[in-house]
Amino acid sequence: MDFKRHIASRIKAEGLSENDIYAMIELPPNTEMGDFALPCFRLAKAMRKAPALIAQQIAADYRTDEIVGEVSAVNGYVNFKIDRALWAKQTLEAVLSAREKYGSGEDGKGKTVCIDYSSVNIAKPFHIGHLSTTVLGSALYKLHKFLGYTPVGINHLGDYGTQFGKLISAYKRWGSREEIEKGGLRALNALYVRFHEEAEKDPSLDDEARAFFKKIEDKDEESVALFEWFKELTLKDVGRIYELLDVHFDSWAGESFYNDKMEPVVAELREKGLLKESDGAQIVDLEEYGMPPCIILRSDGASLYATRDIAAAIYRKNTYDFYKCLYVVAYQQNLHFKQFFKVLELMGKEWAKDLVHVAYGMVSLEDGSMSTRKGRVVYLEDVINRCIEKARGIIAEKNPSLENKDEIAKTVGVGAVIFGALYNNKIKDITFSYDKVLNFEGETSCYVQYTCARANSVLEKGGAARSCTAAAVCPQEFEIVKQLAEFPAMLRDALDKYEPLAQKFNKFYFDCSILNADEETRAFRLSLTEATLIVLKNALGLLGIGVPEKM
Repeated sequence: MDFKRHIASRIKAEGLSENDIYAMIELPPNTEMGDFALPCFRLAKAMRKAPALIAQQIAADYRTDEIVGEVSAVNGYVNFKIDRALWAKQTLEAVLSAREKYGSGEDGKGKTVCIDYSSVNIAKPFHIGHLSTTVLGSALYKLHKFLGYTPVGINHLGDYGTQFGKLISAYKRWGSREEIEKGGLRALNALYVRFHEEAEKDPSLDDEARAFFKKIEDKDEESVALFEWFKELTLKDVGRIYELLDVHFDSWAGESFYNDKMEPVVAELREKGLLKESDGAQIVDLEEYGMPPCIILRSDGASLYATRDIAAAIYRKNTYDFYKCLYVVAYQQNLHFKQFFKVLELMGKEWAKDLVHVAYGMVSLEDGSMSTRKGRVVYLEDVINRCIEKARGIIAEKNPSLENKDEIAKTVGVGAVIFGALYNNKIKDITFSYDKVLNFEGETSCYVQYTCARANSVLEKGGAARSCTAAAVCPQEFEIVKQLAEFPAMLRDALDKYEPLAQKFNKFYFDCSILNADEETRAFRLSLTEATLIVLKNALGLLGIGVPEKM
């Protein structure tokens, strides 16, 4: 039952519809005050009374029933208390019947959402800087799918630019097929680093690199074959990491895919009078919108990121007819996205309003920053493997007789990496700490996974008896019921951190005896435990985090 709707339908307030009242009803910070509250401050002007008097009048006029058992007026708020046994019964029945579908919906039926995330660079290492875009984009993909949208996961590969000329030059000078096949991306990156070191001493190498890149553009057979080989090696390497993180894509169309789609964009901009010449370059002037010019073509006629992104957005609209198109890219690119979104708007693309930049902060390790050119790289695979190894050590120490230790360590280690990137405020830069993300007592995925294992253990020992009905619901039980009931709304508020529910279950576990309770209470608490486990698994699954049966 929608309790807010039930309350709103029985309140009459001058000048306000039922929907207006429904929107005003909120959750009090302290459940002792009530389960729902109506603030009356907005009503003061229309009703020409003090909020406290309005609250008293509404409370006096409200007829309690079997659902709302108590109404009170406090400091301009009307507080409503729901029959807790009824709320618990309805919530547990909803969770236990829907199970892994609890919280899902048809909100997005018939709507396609394109999500551009991860966007690794060909022939460059998959480093920790790619972690946030990869796991945040993947979580958004899973969440949209859960809520009935048709998501299209796009890996906009960085597969265009002079760095490929640099790599061909380096490979032909210092590399061998055998070394590269054996060393994969790390061997390619070593060549890239060496090229930059040598180019500092001999700048003519940069001219050679540009010449090799021109050969790729001109479809020179040998250069294109090398480029395709580098691409194949990269996708094989990153594929292992995507599999570990449970990350998937529907499209791998990278920058090079849009090479033949940029000329029509330039022609349209010219035709609509938006292109201006500036120092030989072709730009769209955005001064009146408080932004520097968006450069479309450099003075040598070369395209830029903005050109390709405009072409890509038009292609995606034509191909997928998206409802929204999300770009999961670090906040350092804020200006770039504002610029090319504005250019599309000026081109008359009314759907430009449906383009969304999902910005996030950067991830770094405690020991400093990275530079691909100088060889200071923190490989994401190394970070994941180290987390798995540390998890293996913790599990061996805490539960040495546990079966499948390696598989559980992998689930815990990978979960720690994902949760470590998603836990903080999206826009904040994150310093990734192995000790922090693998803490079994803090706000971490390990803590939530351990809670699930504890719930599994209780259910295993508790037997089949289940009941959604309780004569009375104690405060610890009710805190969990409320969290379970709020889960669908939490999902619709996008990615939230779900560990408060785990905390409340652990408090309930310690404060309320489950297995030693009387038969009726035990059956109810086992249902509450099972419902909690279902919701925690659903929540972690949407983040791409697995749940071991035992820990």
